[in-house]
Order: sequence, then C-alpha cells, then structure tokens
Amino acid sequence: MTDTTNVTDSTRAKISGRGVAVRGQDIDTDRIIPARYLRTVTFDDLGAHAFEDDRTSSDSPHPFDDPRFAGARILIANRNFGCGSSREHAPQALMRWGIAGFVAESFAEIFFGNCVALGLPCLVASAEGVGQLMSAVEEDPSRELTIDVAAQTVRFDDLSIEATLPAGLREQLIKGEWDALGQLLTASGEIAARAESLPYIRGFR
Repeated sequence: MTDTTNVTDSTRAKISGRGVAVRGQDIDTDRIIPARYLRTVTFDDLGAHAFEDDRTSSDSPHPFDDPRFAGARILIANRNFGCGSSREHAPQALMRWGIAGFVAESFAEIFFGNCVALGLPCLVASAEGVGQLMSAVEEDPSRELTIDVAAQTVRFDDLSIEATLPAGLREQLIKGEWDALGQLLTASGEIAARAESLPYIRGFR
C-alpha cells in the first residue's frame, strides 16, 4: 500500500496543517499532472510535476511555486475539481507534493474516488465557505486549518465551516477502512482458509 506521511493518523479522521488555494473552476486532471507523465513506471516522482504546465505557462507565480505555501497540506479548490480523464496519477501527484486533504465546492466523481482510495479526504463546502478558506490562507499562509472528517467541518482560528462527506466514505476514513488492498493483504490468511473450504476451488487442484 502507498501511504502519505502528511496525515495525522492512519484513520484519516483529522488532517491539520497549512492550506493552499488553487483558484479556478473545472481544473482537470491534465492540468494537475500533464499526460506525458502517465508513462511513468511508478508514482514516486510525480509530486515535482504537479501543475507543471500551469506553473511554467503563467506570468504570475502558481501557488505551488509560492514559497509562502511550501509544505501546505490542505488544498482548497472551487467547482468540479479533478474533472477530465480518470487518471490515478492526479491524486498521486498531489499527495506526493504533500497534500493530505481537500476542500472544494465540488469534485469530479472519479477523482474523488481515487483520492478516497488513497486515504485523502475530499470534503465539499459551499462557495461561500470555500471563499472564506481561500481568503484566510492567502491573507496568512501560516494559518493552520483542521479538517475534521467526523464533525464534517474545516476549522481555523475561531471559525468552523461546514464541509460534508458521504456517510459511507466518512466511516471508512474514520475507522481506517479506506485501503481496500491493505485490508486484503492483512486478511490473506483468512482468504486462503476460505478458499480451501470451497469445494469448487479444491476441485480445480
């Protein structure tokens, strides 16, 4: 299983850290990680290339190049973040850059699923709430945010902003059951025992 060191615990119940705002609607996976990096054999070096084309083509510094946001762990986005192709490389790149959780007005469905499969919470907040978070981290990049999955909130200073996550996925993150592959590997003995007990499996040996 691939893990990230940027989370507070293995259950992903709370994520604390500084934030980075990536403004814009419909930011797609090709912008998050350009297609030329899909040929990589492993995901290990993708973090360095997150938003690479946006970072090199813009006249103004991209937030991922702004030293004030170095080490940020919570990405704040607008509507339909992660749309476009279904590439798993997009959340992998963001995770390896250092992102441990997301708050946005909405997420593309496949991107959302790929993130949760990596233990990266994706919480949905109102446009007003997202705007408050973006303004807060841009005004003071040292400000710490806390994503509380169980409470469905994002907190900073004395403010708490509602940010939701579907109940089933919320429970997976709280209980540490988000990693399906990890659960299968942990239960390998039970799986083997069950297979041995099935007559239609034994019949093929």
